[in-house]
Amino acid sequence: MRIDVPEGRHPIEYVWGDMVPGIGPAAAGFSLAVYAHTTLGLREFEAARLRVAQINGCMFCLDWRTERDGRKVEEEFADAVAEWRTTDRFDEKTRLAAEYAERYVLDHHGLDDGFWERMGAHYSQVEVVELTMSIGSWLAFGRLNRVLGLDSVCVLPGH
Repeated sequence: MRIDVPEGRHPIEYVWGDMVPGIGPAAAGFSLAVYAHTTLGLREFEAARLRVAQINGCMFCLDWRTERDGRKVEEEFADAVAEWRTTDRFDEKTRLAAEYAERYVLDHHGLDDGFWERMGAHYSQVEVVELTMSIGSWLAFGRLNRVLGLDSVCVLPGH
């Protein structure tokens, strides 16, 4: 960890709350809202989330599996996400979620008209905005926790 945390304090609560009380709780609220209020399908949600986690290298995010109504993606799903271009485990909507996450994180300037045409064929504009905000959350907060060395002690707010 790259931040000094007082003994007996939870690192995430201390860094996200006590150190930046005007920013951290709002960021935690946004992070939680992505999970609590999503309308995206579980497979699309997890494909994008895991692709961001793979790129960020966030240990917690890589190990986490979102649960919805007692369901999680299959154990091999993360491997399929890493191979999103060639896997036969994804439908086009799931593949696009992984592609969008990767391109958003690594080359957002390269999101061309052809990509947006494919997205529009599978996602509503509301879903595109939600997916974009979700990817932004995972990029920012997963990378923040990884850079500060908090990813080994991370928990989602409210869990």
